[in-house]
Amino acid sequence: MNSWVDGAAGSSYDVDNLPYGVFSRGDEPARVGVRIGDFVLDVAPVAAGEMLESAHVFEAPSLNPLLALGRPVWGSVRSWLVGLLSDETERDLVEPNLVPVDDVQLRMPFEVADYVDFYCSLQHATNVGRIFRPDQEPLKPNWHHLPVGYHGRAGTVVVSGSPVRRPRGQLKPADAESPTYGPSERLDIEAELGFLVGAPTAIGEQVPTSAFADHVFGVTLLNDWSARDIQAWEYVPLGPFLGKSFTTSVSGWVTPLAALDAARVELPGQDPEPLPYLAVEQPAGYDIDIEVVLNGEVVSRPPYSAMYWAAAQMLAHLTVNGASLRTGDLFASGTVSGDDPGQRGSFLELSWGGKEPFGDGRTFLRDGDEVSLRATAPGSLGGRIALGEVTGRIEPAE
Repeated sequence: MNSWVDGAAGSSYDVDNLPYGVFSRGDEPARVGVRIGDFVLDVAPVAAGEMLESAHVFEAPSLNPLLALGRPVWGSVRSWLVGLLSDETERDLVEPNLVPVDDVQLRMPFEVADYVDFYCSLQHATNVGRIFRPDQEPLKPNWHHLPVGYHGRAGTVVVSGSPVRRPRGQLKPADAESPTYGPSERLDIEAELGFLVGAPTAIGEQVPTSAFADHVFGVTLLNDWSARDIQAWEYVPLGPFLGKSFTTSVSGWVTPLAALDAARVELPGQDPEPLPYLAVEQPAGYDIDIEVVLNGEVVSRPPYSAMYWAAAQMLAHLTVNGASLRTGDLFASGTVSGDDPGQRGSFLELSWGGKEPFGDGRTFLRDGDEVSLRATAPGSLGGRIALGEVTGRIEPAE
């Protein structure tokens, strides 16, 4: 079932992947595309020609109309696309609508309704606790009982390639008597996965872990840029605020959840056993290998397979109080880190709180730095599929 598209067969963008994005070319309107090999399929004219019932959603400048149609339509559209791109007899219909990926501009692929960020890596949470509270237990008492999270800012989620302006805020070094105001000096990254919600719910409705795939359309790489010095001063007692809300970057491509079926793995183990509403049927984790690339050099390789809490548990906890889901909701895993020093998903950990410079002798981000996150996962054809890259460059504070 490989693709007939030139160069796609056996690549990380074969028919077992087929991520969705929104693209434009020149003065043409933005619309939905699907990546196959080094091309983007302009889906709208093909769907119209085939008189697909959902053809109109591919003309939209956002994935949200497609997301709102729900899982049965997601599945049927995916099967239709696989058939188009693997059946040689469809070539005459499809080939005129393939555009080289280098010739298009990727847009923000979806309209963010709400944004929630979790804190679900045991290794990351333990490292952070040891850095900031070396004389105390690294984890708070609730950590092993629920997926800890906070509500973020939807309006500052941006597509890959958007500039990241160094934020300003209140800063208070440990030896200072009072805070000052200025640009963050401890600007950081967080390598994460973002999960995109399609099917909404009503207020008061709870989503069980078993319904995860009924509501989550797909996955995107996500960089939750963080100003650690602003965060350290402001977060008591209500948690992250301005240290997190200035920019969050996502990939221009959304990998359908169905493309990750072959990547499912069991969680590393949860002790104590979670409460019943958080119980999951294994395998509930994902074998996704992430790379953190700083100015062209790989500085870390965080494994998502090490994640303590499953995405299905995050969604169940997000809604257990009756909070509703909306089409376009985005929730993120929190920083992904592994057991080894070379698997840490933030500069805070890589530099151990700024005390142990790494790479070229740095601790945190400098103006002009460019950071990319990229990732691969096992695909259903036996190779590995790629998640769309997410990149951002640090610009000086205004």
